[in-house]
This record gives sequence, structure tokens and C-alpha cells, in this order.
Amino acid sequence: MIDVTHLCKAFGSLQALDDLTVSLRAGQSVSLIGPNGSGKTTFIKCLLGMVVPDSGEILFQGENIRNGWAYRNAIGYMPQIGRYPDNMKIRQVFDMMKDLRNGSRNLDEDLIEAFELPNLYNKTMQSLSGGTRQKVSACLAFLFNPQVLILDEPTAGLDPVAAEILKEKILLEKRKGKLILLTSHIMSDLDELTTDVMYLQDGKLQFFKEVHWLKRLTGEEKLGKAIAQVMTSRRFRAEYVAEPEYSKS
Repeated sequence: MIDVTHLCKAFGSLQALDDLTVSLRAGQSVSLIGPNGSGKTTFIKCLLGMVVPDSGEILFQGENIRNGWAYRNAIGYMPQIGRYPDNMKIRQVFDMMKDLRNGSRNLDEDLIEAFELPNLYNKTMQSLSGGTRQKVSACLAFLFNPQVLILDEPTAGLDPVAAEILKEKILLEKRKGKLILLTSHIMSDLDELTTDVMYLQDGKLQFFKEVHWLKRLTGEEKLGKAIAQVMTSRRFRAEYVAEPEYSKS
């Protein structure tokens, strides 16, 4: 579905992405993990066309994304911090997005109902708590029933009930065979949602492995502990971190 080949991007002397090659497929739920400054945000922005790479290419369903922007209609994006016009009401934000999509049909409004947002439709965006703004961002990501979901820290700021509602929705979309790419510092969330782990460090792909492979390799049941073992153990790093290609072994 998305094929990335030899992707490079520098900001001055900072090499944000360094010869990154990876393939993302429908049905995968990929956790993009790495320390701060590892290139995660730059990678996401390149996929969205918000950052133009210095070299390399990104193919979406076989088409180079540099050739146009229509592919973004197939992507639902939830930013870590959503920014909206302060004086717009929640209802107006949804109406605006629908208008921009020319009245798209086959809308997915399940989250709008689950979060009970219609009760808040007349509230302005500037009056909302951070958690409610996150709910709006989540609803917009899913609204147009996209084939690909890119979710940046999706549960950050959500109360426990809302976080569980969102996780159930992500799992439902995964079962439908959609491609999901997500980041989170809450490793327990990733344990529940992830099929594969893509680990970046200093702009380089360290490994891209299935979760069950990582757990079997390390003997750990928790994803966070499994990743920590791979990244801190000299033996694991020597044998596996040097193999960035996707493995189903």
C-alpha cells in the first residue's frame, strides 16, 4: 500500500531521515517508535506531503505521491495537538471538513456518537478542554472512512473511558483490513493495538518486526520490555538491529 525507498531528509546539519526504506501493508497496525528526535514526526509529515524529502520516493498504491495530492483523501490523520479556529463551533468544524470533501458520502460518525459530541456542538473550540479537542481530532480522522489511519499519540489527554472507546474503534478498523500507523509513549496502548513495530533512531530504521516475533525472541510478554531488550542487549543488537527489513520469521 505504501512503499518508501531510500528516503532522506535533512534540516540544516540535522539528518532527520537517513536512507529509510520500508513497506507498509493493508491490515497492519504499525507502531512507530523511537526516542525524541529519531525522525518519527518527519516521517509522518513526509507521508502526508507536509514535508518534501531531499531524496528517495514514497509510493501510495504504486503511485508516486509527488505526482499529486489526491492520495491524501485515503488517509485519516489525527495530530498529537489539533489546532482549529478558536471561534468556530464543533458543529462548524465538522461541516467545514465535509464541505472541503465536497459532501463526501459513506461517512463514519461512530466516534461522534460514542463521544456524545452532538451534546457539545454549539461550544466553540477555544472553550474546549484538551481532551475534548482530542476527541474532535479523533472523529475527524475517522470521519471519511479512510483506507489509512495515521494517529499521533491518539490517547494523549483522553480520560480513561474515552481512551478505551478510541482503542476499540482502532481495533475495529484494523479488523476491517485498514493500514494503521500510530505513535504513543503509552506502551500499554501499543501492546493492545500493534501488529508490527517500526523503530527509528537518528533517522535510521533500526528494525521493523512483528510483535509476536519480538516477544518470542526476547521471552517478554510486554511490548515495552521486549523493545528495551532488543535495543539495549549487545547480542540482540548485533544480530537483529542491523537487519532493518521487514521480517515475518
